[in-house]
Amino acid sequence: LKAARERLAFDEIFYLQMGVLRQKRDWKSVDARRFPISDEWLASRLEALPFTLTSAQQTALADIRADLDSGKPMNRLLQGDVGSGKTVVAALAAGVITSNGAQAAIMAPTSILAEQHYRNFTNLLKDILKPGEIRLLVGDTSEAEKEEIRNGLANNTIKIVIGTHAVIEGPVQFAELQFAVIDEQHRFGVEQRAELRSKGTNPHLLVMTATPIPRSLALTLYGDLDISIMN
Repeated sequence: LKAARERLAFDEIFYLQMGVLRQKRDWKSVDARRFPISDEWLASRLEALPFTLTSAQQTALADIRADLDSGKPMNRLLQGDVGSGKTVVAALAAGVITSNGAQAAIMAPTSILAEQHYRNFTNLLKDILKPGEIRLLVGDTSEAEKEEIRNGLANNTIKIVIGTHAVIEGPVQFAELQFAVIDEQHRFGVEQRAELRSKGTNPHLLVMTATPIPRSLALTLYGDLDISIMN
């Protein structure tokens, strides 16, 4: 009986991993737009920050930089405790995208978190984005403002939109969505990831979580994702 149960459990996890790996293979089989960045551009951005990046942040940034210039869609999980500085890494990546004329979308599970990201991103990217080019879209946003944001995303005058799942709802269309960030990954399902992704042509995807999970478990749950750990 024990052997049979182990066998059934093994089959179940084996099929799950096969499915997840097939998803990864399918994702890697398509091409994505390349976003190369020069060392000079990156150095000037880092100098503008009010602090120095930790070595873990630098490693994560190097991973993301390589992904963005690989010609394949990035599919990366960025894991780090609250306060380890995931937002800075995501904002720098968004800066790379917008500097090349494309758009980025940041999705957070709650309005409070979305507002926090909006303040942080606005502050971190103030040198390269005009105030109207980064906008907040949540349930409480007025209809008139929602309409304005939708128009701005459709004609590429808005470069970054930050919000709750409101950013993936039907009427929101992007001119050139090339980068999507999902915060607190476990709060969003695979379908929502796919929905956000379908708003662009094979956009680069970064998912962030502060929930520490052992690498072995992470590979089972998120085997379709490459993993960067900010320790």
